[in-house]
Amino acid sequence: MSPAQASRLASVLLALLVLAALAAGCTSPAGPGTPAADAPGKLVVYSGRNENLVGPLIQRFEAETGVDVEVRYGDTAEMAATILEEGPNSPADVFFAQDAGALGALAGQGRLQQLPPALLDQVEPRFRSADGRWVGASGRARTVVYNTETLTEADLPDSILGLAGPAWRGRVGWAPTNGSFQAMVTAMRQLMGEEQTRAWLQAMVANDVKVFDGNTAIVEAVGKGEIDAGLVNHYYLYRFLAEQGDSFPAANYFTRAADAGALVNVAGAGILDTADSRVAAERFITYLLSPASQEYFAAETSEYPLVPGVAIDPSLKPLDQLQSPALDLNQLEDLQGTLELLQATGAL
Repeated sequence: MSPAQASRLASVLLALLVLAALAAGCTSPAGPGTPAADAPGKLVVYSGRNENLVGPLIQRFEAETGVDVEVRYGDTAEMAATILEEGPNSPADVFFAQDAGALGALAGQGRLQQLPPALLDQVEPRFRSADGRWVGASGRARTVVYNTETLTEADLPDSILGLAGPAWRGRVGWAPTNGSFQAMVTAMRQLMGEEQTRAWLQAMVANDVKVFDGNTAIVEAVGKGEIDAGLVNHYYLYRFLAEQGDSFPAANYFTRAADAGALVNVAGAGILDTADSRVAAERFITYLLSPASQEYFAAETSEYPLVPGVAIDPSLKPLDQLQSPALDLNQLEDLQGTLELLQATGAL
């Protein structure tokens, strides 16, 4: 073989090696049928949702996908604050939040990645981030739970603002450390302004509102007659009704005024900028929007499914019949301002 032929042969072999390397590089990370694409992976989820509510669903996800999920449970606001404090060192892949406000706060700090349109488009625009950073998985309506032995719906005011009146002194409960309550107050700030919200909070505190650690404790107190009414999310009552049936003397009242007291918020999820496994994270959020998961929210937690075609609990008032305010949930991101206001008014 002449030197020229040897040189040409070497060039051809080198070109073939380069093409092979490029082909391998293009297909191995995400191509179908490759080890990297098929590997179940691991996932770290920071959950502001209670383990009793979503733990079984996450276990189903693990069983069906093979993804190993490590869940860290806590208060939604605290989990969001933890993620911000951890910064780029956060081990979190997904934030599964109790309300849109905490998700918006992280999105506002650039901590959530863009979600694919095919995932976002499964829910109505009002139940997802306007810039595609998070998506709602289930709906929860603010309501007033009341004791049916002492009150009827006709006895209750059109708006929760009326609960600050003297007739309700010492008869109402709230949970100011709860993320959904804080989201409601954030909505009040957006709809009514800072000063009117401050005035209502101060009036409630002066009216001897009873403070509880969470919604479950409020519903229990209402059922026992310790208070006559409480500000909660709608689905907490259904746990007691499931256990005690109609003998539990409480019902939900959806306020007639289209203000923050009738807010329909969402539990939702977003992918952190620190996510090690984007694929596993997307699989998790996709699973939350699957028919099986949406049916789980409807049947097991009595929440509102957000994906069309899944029936709600028949005892629930349909979403389109609620007098919810016209509010962009993305406007609930100023959680810090709400916490400062709650502290300044003595509510927290």
